[in-house]
Amino acid sequence: MPSLNTNPAPCPVCGAQHKQEAIDAALKTCPVCGYHYRMEPRDRIQYLTDPNSFTEFSANLTSLNPIDLSGYEEKLSEAEVKAKMKDAVITGTCTIEGKPLVLGLMSFNFMGGSMGSVVGEKVTRAMLKAAEEKLPLIIYTTSGGARMQEGIFSLLQMAKTSSAAAELDKAGLPFFIVLCDPTTGGVTASFAMLADVTLAEPGALIGFAGPRVIEGTIRQTLPEGFQRAEFQLEKGFVDMIVKRQDQKRILSELIDLHRAAPSDSSGIKERM
Repeated sequence: MPSLNTNPAPCPVCGAQHKQEAIDAALKTCPVCGYHYRMEPRDRIQYLTDPNSFTEFSANLTSLNPIDLSGYEEKLSEAEVKAKMKDAVITGTCTIEGKPLVLGLMSFNFMGGSMGSVVGEKVTRAMLKAAEEKLPLIIYTTSGGARMQEGIFSLLQMAKTSSAAAELDKAGLPFFIVLCDPTTGGVTASFAMLADVTLAEPGALIGFAGPRVIEGTIRQTLPEGFQRAEFQLEKGFVDMIVKRQDQKRILSELIDLHRAAPSDSSGIKERM
């Protein structure tokens, strides 16, 4: 849905001023320099999936307050209203160019995309569903890390999601990650770095701790562009940087490339 703000702030990279309609038409990117604004899951579903193919599952899971933290329930309620989601990830089945798959999409608007019990459970269920139904899995990540309001329960999600990713690997099913701005903390330290192919949006911040924390710790100035997608591509942490306009095509091609060949495709039978 287009924003009610018809005169957004100038592009943070090139300074160009555009009406919101022009930014929306360019898939929430700057029409001049291509800067990628943050994008919400429902908007991604519109440009990425085949029309009316997305069917959400695990939609009604909501977080409790496992460590009885004062005010946490109020924060959850505020986040639900702000993001129009029950938690920081949506999962569902869909098709992309006719190819069936499982899709997960995170929202930074819901408490900074933090991974609590519900996010970990929904990501895990998505992985296990893909394994059970023998489908590819694609997850779009954006997160500030583990949800510390849930204490140790949030940290357990790192092991939980990583274990589920291993089940996909055992099943020989393709797992693709698209790293969006920002992807940091416990999400980066777990399932976000376990895909078969790791894509990133241009300019996305990708790392564990943020640049300011690192500079304060090592008391040194970091190189220009440190932890941005382009830097991580150069260092080998990212396989490919893909603009939004190309993502549907590239992901469709990756699904084709990783599709398991029939067992008798070689025409060779091994004799025991």
